[in-house]
Amino acid sequence: MRILPLFVLALTTSAAGVAVPAAAQQAGASAPVLLDATLLDVVAEGKATRIPDVATLRAGVVTQAATAAAALQENAARMTRVVAALRKAGVAPRDVQTAQIALSPQYRYAENQPPVITGYQASNQVSVRFRDIARSGAILDALVAEGANQIQGPDLSVDAAEQALDEARTNAMARARARAELYAKAAGLRVDRILTISEGDAPSSPQPIVVHARMQSMAADSTPVAAGEQDITATVTVRFLLR
Repeated sequence: MRILPLFVLALTTSAAGVAVPAAAQQAGASAPVLLDATLLDVVAEGKATRIPDVATLRAGVVTQAATAAAALQENAARMTRVVAALRKAGVAPRDVQTAQIALSPQYRYAENQPPVITGYQASNQVSVRFRDIARSGAILDALVAEGANQIQGPDLSVDAAEQALDEARTNAMARARARAELYAKAAGLRVDRILTISEGDAPSSPQPIVVHARMQSMAADSTPVAAGEQDITATVTVRFLLR
């Protein structure tokens, strides 16, 4: 947690008028400065921990042939088997999306000679979301058996991230309040009320994964995929009025 305290004291003069320090005048037009009061700004971070329940990865086929047509034809045949394997494994059509299709010539280079095309390389990748992380390793093995030779990922995320983020926001506010109470007590004051609340940028999915020694149960001979835990954080800046 990062705490940035800022104290601004409002001063009084004679009964004919009041004087407010320049620092207090710059505290912000949205929050009026009151007499005999202290302003305290607290920045607090809250978090909620979840076990990721969605794995996203890319799987595809790379083929090479002497001609562009042959490379594409072989690629299409193998990719058809890969997509069929996904369907057979129970992956919903909405969770499979074409990510990239590419065709490029392959060259041979020799000194003092122009490049010579020796063949063509075709590639086709799909983005796949697995909503059962425990089965994703076994499905990956099935894809390789059907011809997939290019795999990237997985990126692990939480499906109901907004609910976890609300929990992190609540935690951040509780931390800010506790820190304000601590400062008020140390200063011989009390927390009167909250003047302003602002939220920092929420981290986007997918989040960095902290992997613990805990794995979903899976077949012993399948590719292991550890779900681990993921911290979803929220940052708030709260301005308190102390008296």
